Amino acid sequence: MSDVQSVTKEQLAPTPPPTAAPRPTVVRDKVQRAVRKVTTRDGWLGDYDYAWLCTPTLPRMQTRRLPPFYALDADLPIVLAASSGLQHALAMLAGLIAPPIIFASALNLDSSLQAYMVSSSLIGCGILSLVQMSGIRLFRNYYLGTGLLSVVGTSFATLSTATAIFDALYANGTCTSTTAADGTVTRDACPDAYGMLLGTSLICSFLEMFMSFVPVRILQRVFPPMVTGTVILMIGASLIGSSGIADWGGGSNDCMSRPTSGLFQLCPDINAPRPLPWGSPEFIGLGFLTFVSIVLTELFGSPFLKNVSIIVGLAVGCIVAGAAGYIDGSSITTAPAITFLWVHTFKIRVYPPAILPMLAVYISVAMEAIGDITASAEVSRVEVDGPNFDRRIQGGVLSDGIGGFISALFTVAPLSVFAQNNGVIAITRCANRTAGKFCCFFLILFGVLGKISGVFLAIPNSVLGGVTTFLFASVMVSGVRVLAYLRWTRRDRFVLAGALSFGVGDLLMPAIFEHLFDGVNNPSSGLQGLFDSITIVLSTPFLAAGIVAVILNLILPHEMLSEMQEAEVEVVDHEAAVDNTGMKVVA
Repeated sequence: MSDVQSVTKEQLAPTPPPTAAPRPTVVRDKVQRAVRKVTTRDGWLGDYDYAWLCTPTLPRMQTRRLPPFYALDADLPIVLAASSGLQHALAMLAGLIAPPIIFASALNLDSSLQAYMVSSSLIGCGILSLVQMSGIRLFRNYYLGTGLLSVVGTSFATLSTATAIFDALYANGTCTSTTAADGTVTRDACPDAYGMLLGTSLICSFLEMFMSFVPVRILQRVFPPMVTGTVILMIGASLIGSSGIADWGGGSNDCMSRPTSGLFQLCPDINAPRPLPWGSPEFIGLGFLTFVSIVLTELFGSPFLKNVSIIVGLAVGCIVAGAAGYIDGSSITTAPAITFLWVHTFKIRVYPPAILPMLAVYISVAMEAIGDITASAEVSRVEVDGPNFDRRIQGGVLSDGIGGFISALFTVAPLSVFAQNNGVIAITRCANRTAGKFCCFFLILFGVLGKISGVFLAIPNSVLGGVTTFLFASVMVSGVRVLAYLRWTRRDRFVLAGALSFGVGDLLMPAIFEHLFDGVNNPSSGLQGLFDSITIVLSTPFLAAGIVAVILNLILPHEMLSEMQEAEVEVVDHEAAVDNTGMKVVA
């Protein structure tokens, strides 16, 4: 009873109101955190094991304890954020400079335009990567950006399609060519073709913006791993054939046909410091040295060097090429010290026959984005299913679409989410967006410093070819990895075989569809534009394979569960032997 009374008295006792301590304002709190960050050792270095990051991998070396994992919004030390951002920038650098160099080479543009295109690519990718990482809420449940450490770069899907578009422009006379006395045809410079690519890309980007508002489950149903994996696989394969291995041999321009006279009689041209015929052993050796350097860095390099193994390969190849006299430094001396967007401009126009191919490009860019964002979420240790994941997919695809529109205004080809940076996140164990902001800063800095673009243009074709061949092969491997998610039922194998029939056939015999409409007499301009558009689509291996894969995936019925389980039954040995008595014996 006394206990009850005591409890009652305690309950009736008045409780003094809590005194709320004055809280600092949001601005003051941020200022105090920033001051602590820049004035303390913990703010600069933290407890990260930087020695592990720089320790080479040697045989029988004891493995150091792994550093902590830094999540998306964790408090990141300044030095770690800067070093991780630099690794991300260097890891994607080769993939950013290769497309503009390939575009410029295909159109025979002068060195000043080439340097500008490299700089604008770096600056544009840095700015639009910030948008992709933002994850800004727009309205309702729609966002802009993934909110992950997702960076963007020039889409490799554009390269194959642009090559077909440029070929069509030279074929119909929009871009001119010069024919030598011996019949050798040399393409003249045609910057207007790049302007047409930009203008067509600008209007076609609205398709990807629209796709971002389609529910993710519908997109995944129309574009399952079977379709996306096939498209990515064919993108890498076609780039190796059209650019990577061609540059390895000395150049992917007109010198590849080994003409007997003219400017491109030797590679990269007869005015180079040490020109040689395409496929010369000297060129093959330089590319192979670059390739071997990448392999050795992966074997023995520190985690930092492994993340930038492509740059290591370029550096080693350039050092040897420079010592042997293959580097022309004129691009460095003529490049401006400081540059920015719109220093050079292009006449942005729409090329109607390119609309259909570029729409297909943006569909493939959206498919790539879904796969790359999934991989980024997985390596960043966030959910890969549910509403938050769907929001990241929607925001990422929308950012890609808007980025395609803005990049055209930046004089940059369409952009897409880059997958190379997922490896950097996995190795450094840092998925923090602050590191991504440092990455964007370094990319913009590399682009503004015009001399850096001049250095990139001075890289010999064979050295660049050794790197890009490996880079494009990595794209193929990404496609194979996506295809590995299949159950490999009879239906899956049938769809893949049908898609590769067109894709690989087109890759090995690229001229098969060029004469498809030669029998049509005097077509109107609109009909001829439609014919050109269809020819471009069918002449691009990944577009042909992707269209066939989508159609077959939609029309073929799915197998029953019982059939799938029966296909998965492993038969150890179904051969039978018969003994002397005539009885059947299972082996």
